[in-house]
This record gives sequence, C-alpha cells and structure tokens, in this order.
Amino acid sequence: MEVLAGFLEAVVRATLPLALAALGEMLSERAGFVNVGLEGTMIGGALAATVVATLAGTTTGYVAGALTGAAVGALMAAFAIGLRTNQVLTGTAVTGGALGVTALLSHASFGATGAALSVPMSTPLAVPLLTGVPLIGRALFAQPPVTYFVYALVPVTWWYLTRTATGLSLRATGENPEAVRASGPSPIRIQALALITGSALGGLGGATLVLAQAGTFAEGMTAGRGFIALAVVALGRWSPFGVAGAALLFGATSSLQYLLQALGTDVPYQVFLALPYLLTLGVLATTGRAGAPAWLGKPLP
Repeated sequence: MEVLAGFLEAVVRATLPLALAALGEMLSERAGFVNVGLEGTMIGGALAATVVATLAGTTTGYVAGALTGAAVGALMAAFAIGLRTNQVLTGTAVTGGALGVTALLSHASFGATGAALSVPMSTPLAVPLLTGVPLIGRALFAQPPVTYFVYALVPVTWWYLTRTATGLSLRATGENPEAVRASGPSPIRIQALALITGSALGGLGGATLVLAQAGTFAEGMTAGRGFIALAVVALGRWSPFGVAGAALLFGATSSLQYLLQALGTDVPYQVFLALPYLLTLGVLATTGRAGAPAWLGKPLP
C-alpha cells in the first residue's frame, strides 16, 4: 500500500508541469495557433523562477516564470501573427534560442556548481481531513499550492470556453476566423491573447519544475515536455478535462519507473524513461488531426 501511495504522489508531481503546459497549448490551439515554442517558454520560465525565487521567494518565482512565458508568447505573436511568419518555424526558432540563451545565462548566474543549494522550494500544503483519505489522500491533497491551482484551472477553463462570449469567440477563431471578424471581434487580437496566455501557463509549468520538483535549474531540464504537451492536447481532444486526463496518463507513464524499481524488477530504468516519448509518437501517429480546430496552424485571413 505504501509503495502504491508513493507511486500516486510521484504521478501527481510528474503531471503538474505537463498539465499546465498542455492546458496553455490547448488555449492556443483552440484559437488556431500551434505553439511549437512551448518548450522554449517552459525552459525560460524555469530559469526566471530560479533566479527570482532565489532573490524574492517562491511565490514571486512562480509569477516570474509565468511572466517570462507570456513575454516569449508575445514575441511569437509579433512574428507569427503580426508579421505572418510560419507558426512552426517561428516556434522552433524560439525554442532553439531559449534553450541556448538559458544555458548561457545559467552559467553566468550560477557558474559550474549550479543553483541547487540556493533555490527555495514550495512546501506542501495539506488539506485537512482530505489528506486522511486512504491511498489517494496524500497524493492529491498534500501537494504544493500550485497543484490546487491546476485543480481549479481545469473546470474554470472548461467554463470559460463553453459558457462565456469571449471563450466562444476564441473557439470560433480556431474554426472560422472570417466569421468571427464578420461578427465584430478581431481574430488577430483573440489569437494573440490566447497565445500569450497559453505561453504564460507554459512558463508557469517550467517554474513548477524548479520550485515544486527539482529545486534547481539544469540545462534542458524540460526534457521535451513542451513537445509532449502537443501530444497531450491531441490525446485529450482539445477539451480541458480530456487534456487533464491525458496529462495524468503521461505522468503515470513517466513515474512507472519508480514503482517498478520499488517492486524490485530487473527492467532497466532507461526503458521507462523512454516510455513517455514512445507514447507521444504513438498518440501523434494514431490521432493525427482528428477533432482538431479546422483553422489550426493556418495564417489568419
């Protein structure tokens, strides 16, 4: 029982940054924009959170991560939406640049020894009574506060997309931007704001990697999570609850190594490290664009 409970705690921790990034990507894609630069927003948010949290505490670090992600999103919006450059190429350039710049800045800020001894981490916030629920209590309700933000974000995002005029306009932008323009709102403004908001969530996901998991910054520590988020959105069929469930599946896959190691299996751990990426390839190969917004990846008219 203790082994299983520990596995569930690891699943929630692994799911958290991926869920934030995937929910942000879902907002962008619902508005018709494929944010391939999500990996760059995550690594940028991770470094910003490391630096700022060291100076001003974890809460400010989370804010810095989100703001850095939003700034990266604004940069992509300026090029891909304002100047109408190719979305995929723009995102790829942003990710490559972010990985290089963060590596340079981390060496300049922390040197060869890194930031492991100086970065504060979020302390778990236990929810009274609920933590006593057998098996799942501590896994779900003894987590850092940002975890509860994600719990609330999923239904709030669903409500926004299905029950508000601005949310419906965002979805319509991803399906038929010409109709949106004819009805009054600006598809350019809607898509840009969706991209910036989604990138802010990606930056927050990167901050979570540092402040709620690793406690340090390392080059390339996002390890492809931004790209995995693209598969999570497709598997979740562009629905907030579906995306959350898909992120949980990927989190369980990446945490499986800890469970099997605790059970004493002889399977090399590298096999389990590869599982999330193999699952990503499988999802992209089998789902394709089924259920995707009709205008996804196309420049606005």
